[in-house]
Amino acid sequence: MLTGFTDEIHSSFEKQLEVASATGVNAIEIRGVDGRGIQTYSPKEAEKLQRMLREKGMHVSSVGSPIGKIAITDDFDAHFDLFRNVVELGKVFETKNIRMFSFYVPQGQADEYEDAVMSRMEKLVSYAEKQHMTLLHENEKGIFGDMAPRCYRLMRRFAGESFRAVFDFANFVQCGQDTMEAYELLSPYVAYVHIKDACFADGRVTPAGWGEGQVKAILRKLKDNGYNGYLSLEPHLADFTGFSALERGKTGEKMKLDGETTWRIALDALKSILWDLNWQC
Repeated sequence: MLTGFTDEIHSSFEKQLEVASATGVNAIEIRGVDGRGIQTYSPKEAEKLQRMLREKGMHVSSVGSPIGKIAITDDFDAHFDLFRNVVELGKVFETKNIRMFSFYVPQGQADEYEDAVMSRMEKLVSYAEKQHMTLLHENEKGIFGDMAPRCYRLMRRFAGESFRAVFDFANFVQCGQDTMEAYELLSPYVAYVHIKDACFADGRVTPAGWGEGQVKAILRKLKDNGYNGYLSLEPHLADFTGFSALERGKTGEKMKLDGETTWRIALDALKSILWDLNWQC
């Protein structure tokens, strides 16, 4: 159940696995490895990473790819070639899951680019289906599927074994989207959850339960609905305001935290919520 973006721990893959394993997390959402984006690795290079994972008794929950994280007006042919490589990486890592996005669109013009987005998404989903892979669409600020209604339009069009939704609390908050409304609309399609929280006022990312993403309430609904997918830590806390200041209800000064510390903070916050929900993982 528990996984996460271990590149936020450290750029070194060996260090990523060491800390994740030591904290009881035996799966990773592989994204950055030894200073390189995973999408730049060849399948042959990925075989070495897979051996390292096996030696640690770990596995990949999803390939954290940047597919679809380009402008809708950017060249698609080269991007599709990159996508094909990511699919092959998924096979090496023995996962069907590939995290992806639905293209950056000009601000305020998402509806005008819907046909172009759908055309590209259809090609991606069709290829994923033929390769027996599952594309996990992440709601992300600035892309077509940033707000829940447009995520819903994507799901209505493509949802199936090859296309499901990632639910990211913080990303919805940063877009001004009420997360409970988003969950109620998208719950039939949610197959993967990113764990980070945020505040509406300034978009600041916080540990789960510290912001306004209604993390606990939505995790309770997921549990009650029988969710058995992954909860993926994505700390984003390198510049998080000091905990002592927050506990006193003050603004505090930002403090630079190392990756292992932010990983443990994020994990402890999530485990606290799961404990309250009596949700074992």
